[in-house]
Amino acid sequence: MSRAPAIEHAVGDAVVLPPATGGQPPAIAMRGVSKTYPGGVRALDDVSLDVPAGSFVAVMGPSGSGKSTLMHCAAGLDVPTSGSVHIAGTEISGLNETRRTELRRERVGFIFQSYNLIQSLSVADNITLPLRLAGLAADPDWLQELVARVGLPTRLDARPAELSGGQQQRVAIARALIARPAVVFADEPTGALDLRTARTVLELLGELVTQLGQTVVMVTHDPAAAAHAQHALVMTDGRVVDRFASPTAAALADRLVALGEG
Repeated sequence: MSRAPAIEHAVGDAVVLPPATGGQPPAIAMRGVSKTYPGGVRALDDVSLDVPAGSFVAVMGPSGSGKSTLMHCAAGLDVPTSGSVHIAGTEISGLNETRRTELRRERVGFIFQSYNLIQSLSVADNITLPLRLAGLAADPDWLQELVARVGLPTRLDARPAELSGGQQQRVAIARALIARPAVVFADEPTGALDLRTARTVLELLGELVTQLGQTVVMVTHDPAAAAHAQHALVMTDGRVVDRFASPTAAALADRLVALGEG
């Protein structure tokens, strides 16, 4: 039976999604966040958003809608022109670059379309690289659990070039989780994968949410990918204009067409 998507409700001017895990602060809390680039380009326009801990949220929108800027500001990769951003209760928008870098290593994981693996390192060393950069040692039990979850328990000594694209992305997912982050940001994580492999990766991300309570925020242009999330946000002109619960690919595709994409 297909799911009927439901539009979420806003509380005041803030987009507040239903909590997935009680008793925790939102994984991401943004209040009045705007971002204006040189030349007067306003990429984000007074966005307020709560992403509950333990939820899987997709962010979609036409090209230039602000979805990538939203992720960059939410993850501490960029600094908003105005407004505040909190990650798991810690305000990051006022931190200097050094402290933001430290906080990203401690509380944030990243998954990219291009995998961003270091070809000269083994799978194990790629996964544990964020910890080594922070001067920390990996928990061997947690490492073994992660590689088992991503289906690569026998490939720890392999180099990325010896793996398929889907396997490389699963290494990247394990790397994003090794520091037990408050939130994982996935930027077009299936963009370089075939449909079958993409579905496997998206199902894995969903399992991380439902089985480990991980928070995942995924930016994607693909309605079929976004339909794997629990909630989907649709952006245009730097604002969140729609929120879908249990989104379907058809409903999201129709909305993007209405906004001029596709």
